[in-house]
Amino acid sequence: MDYEKQSDPKLADNGMSTEHEDRLSGKMAGQGQEAVTPASFAHLDEKKILRKMDLRLIPMLALLYLLSFLDRGNIGNAKIEGLQEDLNMTGDQYNWCLTVFFFTYAFFEVPSNLMLKKLRPSRWLPLIMVSWGLVMTLMGIVRNYHGLLVARLFLGLTEAGLFPGVAYYLTMWYCRHEIQLRQAMFFSAASVAGAFSGLLAFGIAKMDGVGGLEGWRWIFILEGIVTVVVAFASFFLLHDFPETASFLTEEERQFVIYRLKYQGQTSTQTDEGTVQVAQAEDFQWRFVWQAFRDWQIWLNLFVYWAIVCPLYGISLFLPSIINSLGYTSSTAQLLTIPIYITASILAVIVAWSSDRVGKRSPFIIGFLCMMAVGFIMCISSENPRVVYAGVFIATCAIYPAFPGNIAWLSNNLAGSYKRSVGMAIQIGAGNLGGAMASNFYRQKDKPRYILGHALEIGFIGAGLIAALTLLISYKKINSNRERKMATGSTGNVSAEELSAQGDKAVTFRYMY
Repeated sequence: MDYEKQSDPKLADNGMSTEHEDRLSGKMAGQGQEAVTPASFAHLDEKKILRKMDLRLIPMLALLYLLSFLDRGNIGNAKIEGLQEDLNMTGDQYNWCLTVFFFTYAFFEVPSNLMLKKLRPSRWLPLIMVSWGLVMTLMGIVRNYHGLLVARLFLGLTEAGLFPGVAYYLTMWYCRHEIQLRQAMFFSAASVAGAFSGLLAFGIAKMDGVGGLEGWRWIFILEGIVTVVVAFASFFLLHDFPETASFLTEEERQFVIYRLKYQGQTSTQTDEGTVQVAQAEDFQWRFVWQAFRDWQIWLNLFVYWAIVCPLYGISLFLPSIINSLGYTSSTAQLLTIPIYITASILAVIVAWSSDRVGKRSPFIIGFLCMMAVGFIMCISSENPRVVYAGVFIATCAIYPAFPGNIAWLSNNLAGSYKRSVGMAIQIGAGNLGGAMASNFYRQKDKPRYILGHALEIGFIGAGLIAALTLLISYKKINSNRERKMATGSTGNVSAEELSAQGDKAVTFRYMY
């Protein structure tokens, strides 16, 4: 088992919650044991436990995110069904309705992740889901531009906590070398949502005139109602953390907690010897400031923008891009489906490969290059088939790259609260890229949308530079730490001090 390679707890903390640590130390003390070692769990089947976790966690989380992505992106489907004309909006006003979503979405992500730490995920996540479901349902009755603008502001506020919350939540269950596959299975729901959105819009639009409402209104109303229904069910189906997981035995809970605590570190020996006691991490504001001051989060942000700008450019405008190639609105809705289905399959396959080899950067850099190829095809040809192939290629690169980048940063942030805040910063500030991308594809630029495609290529280029810089920096830092440990020049550092240093400890190794 992988965790057997990482055995010394006198190392930088990797993000165990206070509850995790208290449970582990208290339980072991109650059994009268002085230390817990990998041998204590050698008789357990790790793969069987992971399968249990996957079956109980991933399907429900994927469903929540599918509905989230469906609800934020269905405005693109509604647009080609007559939303803009019925509300008498200009092209710029429509783009503003897309943009304002990301202002509240980005601002409330850090506070939401702190609330997730304080409250139970099985209560907080369904609560925000009910909220955005109600907003989405009410969006179906707006009568003018200002009504839609306000509704989109509130949609951003209520949806803000789901993605960063779940991305962080998964790190409380899975180890570094397993997390991208689970992030991808969860995130692939976004690409399925893209396909599902086109299919649903195609069908729901046929309700035009039912109840005196236009077809695009029914898209918002019906999808909002489904979200509220699923949210109520999730109150009873979501689990909180491993220490309270009813589907695991007591021993399996201890094992999951143990392997999370001692993952991803190399062992070191001090005068105190090897002690199997972890230090609990209580909330302190310094963990929040550590995240805001961490260079890798802000550099990773450029990689995130390089992926999220194309992601939202595609998800918000793909129906319009295809429609502008000369296809009818119904055909355009249906032509989005094969793109998203292929992308979701690729996301899972690539994530499995990345976890298996224990590398993130080669996949991310490779897919950024693939994205650039797709958008270059779009910008260089007037042939509808070439443009369609270009957006197909770009989308199939975006969806595998996104969970890889989320996993890459989460792998390299140690400390429960620091990781929580750091991931919220990455996703929160990163999603301002969605605000930018909402204005890349202007109505007056159709059918070729040269400016939009060119801007996507520019962000991809900046992301490639940032990713290469992170790769070189991580390799250099790891090499320096290896040299310090080999020469014994680490100083007389206690286990408590190493734990407090988190990913800055000499014993922590960055994943690249």
